[in-house]
Amino acid sequence: MRRLVGIDEAGRGALAGPVVAAAVIFPTARKHSKIKDSKQMRVKDRLHQACFIRESAHAWSIAMASVNEIDQLNIHHASLLAMKRAVELLGTLADFAVVDGKYYPKIKVPGEALIKGDSLIAEISAASILAKTARDALMIKLGSRYPGYGLGQHKGYPTKFHLARLLKIGVSPCHRRSYGPVARLLDQSAVAPPDPIR
Repeated sequence: MRRLVGIDEAGRGALAGPVVAAAVIFPTARKHSKIKDSKQMRVKDRLHQACFIRESAHAWSIAMASVNEIDQLNIHHASLLAMKRAVELLGTLADFAVVDGKYYPKIKVPGEALIKGDSLIAEISAASILAKTARDALMIKLGSRYPGYGLGQHKGYPTKFHLARLLKIGVSPCHRRSYGPVARLLDQSAVAPPDPIR
């Protein structure tokens, strides 16, 4: 029986924090009815299924690409790098890999990229759940380290509150400087005149 690994990432569109990828191999090809695209699940259900996946998978791993790597490489290449790291951390090679999206990472496993694969293949859905829950937990920790932005609530995505707090507080070390709203804010602060002496 062919051993299939599913790969997915979380955090591409966020303004802060790393991009996180996961890889999952199940021991059999049976259906997992409660495992689906993480974006379609409630937080409580995601956390419950993440525990189930960790306990029942033949192998699983989680990896990331840092904010600095995102800024240096761009989010596309950083996401592929995180996926590659996740596969390398598995400790075992699959026979075939399926990746959510249009692009395939440089890994030593034959496979294919599937658009909306996270809603079609249980292994990709499971990887999306692990990546999402791991990243959410990390963003809650970053929210404690860099208070005031609400990172624990919006997980670094460009909500109105997040953008308003960026304008008020400024850019933190966990923000992606290459992303438009952050880059524009940095450009404005670089050319802004000094505050008048009061």
